[in-house]
Amino acid sequence: MKKIQLLGLGLFILGLLVFSTLPFIGDYRLEADIVSASVKTEHEEAMLRTLRPMYGEVYNSNFRFIADFNTLFEEYNEDLKRRDAWDDVIWDDYAFSITKGATQTGVISRPLLFFSISIGLAVLGGLLYIFPLYKGEPEGIKNDGIYFSSMKSRGLLGIITGTYLILFYVILYWFPEYMTNLVIMVDPLSKALSGAEASQWFLYGLIYTLAILVMGVRMFRKYKGNAYQTIRTVSVMFFQLAFAFLIPEILILLNKPWHDFKNIWPLDYSFFYDYRIEGMISSGALGMFMLVWGIILIVLGVPLLTYFYGKRWYCSWVCGCGGLAETLGDPYRQLSDKSLKAWKIERYMVHGVLVFAVLMTAVTLVNYFMEFGLLGQATDQLHSIYGFAIGSAFAGVIGTGFYPLMGNRVWCRFGCPLAAYLGIVQRFKSRFRITTNGGQCISCGNCSTYCEMGIDVRWYAQRGQNIVRASCVGCGVCSAVCPRGVLKLENAGEAGRINDMPIIIGNKSISVKS
Repeated sequence: MKKIQLLGLGLFILGLLVFSTLPFIGDYRLEADIVSASVKTEHEEAMLRTLRPMYGEVYNSNFRFIADFNTLFEEYNEDLKRRDAWDDVIWDDYAFSITKGATQTGVISRPLLFFSISIGLAVLGGLLYIFPLYKGEPEGIKNDGIYFSSMKSRGLLGIITGTYLILFYVILYWFPEYMTNLVIMVDPLSKALSGAEASQWFLYGLIYTLAILVMGVRMFRKYKGNAYQTIRTVSVMFFQLAFAFLIPEILILLNKPWHDFKNIWPLDYSFFYDYRIEGMISSGALGMFMLVWGIILIVLGVPLLTYFYGKRWYCSWVCGCGGLAETLGDPYRQLSDKSLKAWKIERYMVHGVLVFAVLMTAVTLVNYFMEFGLLGQATDQLHSIYGFAIGSAFAGVIGTGFYPLMGNRVWCRFGCPLAAYLGIVQRFKSRFRITTNGGQCISCGNCSTYCEMGIDVRWYAQRGQNIVRASCVGCGVCSAVCPRGVLKLENAGEAGRINDMPIIIGNKSISVKS
């Protein structure tokens, strides 16, 4: 079995190396027809004139090509700004589309081959490494040696992994023109699903989905025998594959707006943006269903389902962010900060983001219904600030890149506005709680160690106090790792849900209340 795992590890590293090298191979040559096909009609004449010095020149590096493009493009815009010709300034970013059009590489003629020896090898290697895990061992959660692992305890491998993820997200969000070969590689898959060429977001969605599916298999191996963890993992794999990846692409094939039916405002912060609303309204009955369904989820779905099942129905069973955290991020759950200081920061940050999202949405809607008479196009600046700071930097770069550094739920704990909304409902009006049998607790600390949300579960267990924290996502791992069966996830009546027992000796013995 060790040989199979070593083979899998080798294939994974080889696939990752090919994937990381692909962006730097090939030549780049720009011609006028590429520019015409890559820009909007109103910008065509200006862009054709501006980029003329690059025509016909062969670049053997995307760094040189992109640098020349940026120089010419910025000089054009800066000249207009100096002359106060602001109406003629081109605000659109054409770096990715033009770089992709100018790419000349073997990936274009054999995209599936390069896909197979990069992402394909990484997936195969990952599965070969995962399948033998815990083979022949009895059921039960195994975390042997986790704090001696360089990958799982902020060691060198963990730091390298986190750095790689952060760089990947930074390039994906703000410099996708450097990833054109990778996007070209998945063009056939995109065309098969949606009929359109791939973008960096299709590439990202594909990798994201594969990561959840492959690491979901690891969850099956690690948590074998635990029905709750198995069903929960199947759920997040299904919702990511079907609702977040396949269905939105098929909608594009049917000439409908891209839409993830499980995504809910304010996590889907652009839901009430004017282009989204107009796109749904103009798409007939299906578009109107998207709009009405989204509003129903916000107004009725969230409070009702959270009342009956707690926020776990979404955060641990449906959400794509939660799905990645529970699968790819599972090896790092023990790194979540359990300190009181972290909890205080968490409360202010996550609710601050929620307030920001609500105010931004309110201003957006008022401005939209006033036909942009309130702020004009200034709302775009507000959207840009939120999209950069929260949607990209926090949710992407920090939220995933910091898995090996701060645990797998950094985004969910400190930044997700939907988690804050769900948490408020769960804390004050829900049937969900984690009950504790204080008389059986031996204070081993497993529950607190592996709580990905930074809750000191042991503190509650020692007091026999129900856990009703707003941040709890009901993943159930605290219960799974408890050697004495002290913890149990329950949905019961609200009566007695919040119990305060400052001192307790045995579960039904002497208690002193203050």
